[in-house]
Amino acid sequence: MESIIAIFADIPDPRGINIRHDLSAILFIALAATLCGAKTCVDMADFAAVNEAELDEMVGLPHGPPSHDSFSRLFRLLDPAQLELALRRFVAIVRQALALGPPQGVVAIDGKRMRRGYEKGRVSIPPLMVGVWDAETRLSLAARGNTEGNEHKAALEALKSLDLKGCTVTADAAFCDAAVATTIMEQQGDYALKLKANHGPLFAAAGRAFAAAEKRGRIASITVEEAGHGRVERRTMSVVAVPDDAPDFPGLAAFGRIEAERTPDGRRPKRLMHYVALSKVLTPKAALDVNRSHWSIENQSHWQLDVVLREDDARTRKNYGPQNLSVIRRIALDMLRAHPDQRSIRRKMNLAAWQPKFFYELFIHMR
Repeated sequence: MESIIAIFADIPDPRGINIRHDLSAILFIALAATLCGAKTCVDMADFAAVNEAELDEMVGLPHGPPSHDSFSRLFRLLDPAQLELALRRFVAIVRQALALGPPQGVVAIDGKRMRRGYEKGRVSIPPLMVGVWDAETRLSLAARGNTEGNEHKAALEALKSLDLKGCTVTADAAFCDAAVATTIMEQQGDYALKLKANHGPLFAAAGRAFAAAEKRGRIASITVEEAGHGRVERRTMSVVAVPDDAPDFPGLAAFGRIEAERTPDGRRPKRLMHYVALSKVLTPKAALDVNRSHWSIENQSHWQLDVVLREDDARTRKNYGPQNLSVIRRIALDMLRAHPDQRSIRRKMNLAAWQPKFFYELFIHMR
């Protein structure tokens, strides 16, 4: 438990000189409350009040439990970059505790909006977090917010904080540009970036490359078919080397093309096609595996944050509050996921709230 408290120890306190509660104590209580299902600062304050004796032994509460105003004020003022550093320190602890080396597989990056956290008059631009996700271990690597809603800037800042050697970074078309590709390569990674018509010259070059390959009859591809959830899905991945007439793009080595057909029971099939910019030539199977791995950030991170931890319903909206609470949720989600118990995340949260033994196990497992 001391190792988890220590990740907050070096964070500068943005509050004034009249503070009553230690910053590390408030952040630890917020994390503990989130593990047990707390969704708001009011929930955190109630958790602290109910468990005052136990928390006093852990972090010391000489002035009693913090109020909801204490939690709210700290999260509004705290620099999210500092709490994000704590997230990365936490990631290092988790990977060491689980005997995991540095990420070596697919690293997915994607933006996420907190849809009910907008301020009055700004309903169209709710707070934004860009997450970086290790698809193999299903653990967060970084999370960066941006108060102006600039997803691209937040992504660059998050990527620059990581060592991506041996990793393939995946992202949707919003991140397919020279700056992101350059940053990934500077961090010693490769990329597989979804490509749409918003990058017109590159998109056109991909279309020409596949048309020429098909005309020559030289195109490597693989098709897989899956059935389930009331539908049949067929995906074909093809890969061609980058042609000589392709526009200049950092590290570009090949194009991938995914043709997907989804047939719901008793309905007409839906067909989709998109390209992928690749920094190295992959086999069609490897390219398809990379593409499928990307979606774990949606299914295992964003879905859990919204459906289980109720992030989309969070109404925190002032200053840095939304971003900081999102980081706390991601730390909690990783702690719950890292515990070897095979129950769902929701059931683990219930156990943490109902069974003190299991609550302590979540922290002991991090040693």
